[in-house]
Amino acid sequence: MKIREIRAVGLYGATPEGGWSDELEPDECVHTLVAVITDEGLAGLGSVFTNDGLVKSALAVLEPLYQNENALEPERVSEKLRQNMFWLGRGGSITHTISGIDIALWDLLGQATGQPIGRLLGGRYRDRVKPYASLLMEDPNPLTHKLLQLKGQGFRAFKIGWGPFGRQSHALDEAIIRAAREAVGAEVLLMVDAGGSDAFWQQGYKWALRTAQMLADYDVAWFEEPLKPDALDDYARLRQMTSVPIAGGEVLTRRQSFQPWLQAGALDIVQPDVTKVGGISESRRIAWMAQDNGVRFIPHGWNTAVGLAADLQLASAFPDTDLVEYITGSPYVDEIVAGGWTLDADGMLPIPNSPGLGLTLDTDAVMKYTRGEKLL
Repeated sequence: MKIREIRAVGLYGATPEGGWSDELEPDECVHTLVAVITDEGLAGLGSVFTNDGLVKSALAVLEPLYQNENALEPERVSEKLRQNMFWLGRGGSITHTISGIDIALWDLLGQATGQPIGRLLGGRYRDRVKPYASLLMEDPNPLTHKLLQLKGQGFRAFKIGWGPFGRQSHALDEAIIRAAREAVGAEVLLMVDAGGSDAFWQQGYKWALRTAQMLADYDVAWFEEPLKPDALDDYARLRQMTSVPIAGGEVLTRRQSFQPWLQAGALDIVQPDVTKVGGISESRRIAWMAQDNGVRFIPHGWNTAVGLAADLQLASAFPDTDLVEYITGSPYVDEIVAGGWTLDADGMLPIPNSPGLGLTLDTDAVMKYTRGEKLL
């Protein structure tokens, strides 16, 4: 089975806010779907956390390398693409695009063998996983309302992030966390994301340490991105000085970028994004490194239904990956998948056991957000 064509379509019109200081507008594209089409008619799905113009340009660069390649060898083909891109870009849009290709190739391999990707990765440790509702912070009153609404929908874990946190005052930060804990209750998982990868993040080690000590009082399960993305030494020092687990890694690409962080003991929880880091193949290698260094692997998932489907398969294949991120209120997650997503009575999300990603897109819903471009 050979790769005949790779298509890419950007999602427009309902792009959710990202919390960035230079905030996203609904008509800006940061999520792109890809489809790997084979000479035997099968198609695999992938997702890329990058603008469609950049993805299409990257595909044009990569096309001579993937054209007519074996569509059932995701790791070899993806590694071929990476190895031949050292001079044009180790990371960034090239690696992001390879991520989408790799996800789609794993989807194809699953379809061809009749197996879910998690089983092909070595076996399924679970058939359901707890999704944590991921939403942006607001002032205490509106945030409380949203959290109660999501709890009513069945979510039993929450991550709140960005917004005014770390950007106005310590008093407001604590008021937000206090309100969130009171809203979700003492027995529910609550995580906090400072958003240190925001442009020109102002806070440093001392702020992060003081804030981590405050978060410990509210039994926060982890403190995510408290520092700038390159502050490796400060991350390692912070992790040693606080009882709250430290999480990060969503902006890194390629397994080689994660290695020094894991070896330095800078993180308790590592969060590669499957739609950026190099796909399922690269995520698996990072997860193995994390295991060897005593770090939990919980994928970052602020993306699309296809990205969520990939995260579900990864969660099935690693014993400690018992959570997945679920961005709330995004049509790119909730609307474009046929049948939608349904939490069970325990607030858990079933992991598909059908071939590949186990995902079927609603083609009409996809077209609604692609400006008429067809993916399949």
